[in-house]
Amino acid sequence: MADTTYNGWTNYETWLVNLWMDNEQGSQDFFREVARGIHSQTDAYNTGLTVAEEARFRFSDWLKQYYSEENRPELPGVYGDLLGGALSSVNWDEIARHYIDAIVEEESNATKDR
Repeated sequence: MADTTYNGWTNYETWLVNLWMDNEQGSQDFFREVARGIHSQTDAYNTGLTVAEEARFRFSDWLKQYYSEENRPELPGVYGDLLGGALSSVNWDEIARHYIDAIVEEESNATKDR
């Protein structure tokens, strides 16, 4: 079976979306603030999950919506179909985990430094 991972990510599409999210400071700050806000507002007591797990699911859902058809440019024919196909291959949970884990680590380090 061939290895389909790309630079440590599930696939090329996931790696590429994450690259663009992290590529510019403004973009990175925007997505980190959204993830931070979701994490800080998450109450996972009734779900059986940890706060980080529940936040990851919520951020993953938010990312799917953010990159949904409503928010991307209208492309005709094959181009639109290819874009939709590529975005359907993105592992949104993996990107969400990347962001939420960074927030949890930052909070842990801040607690240790006090």
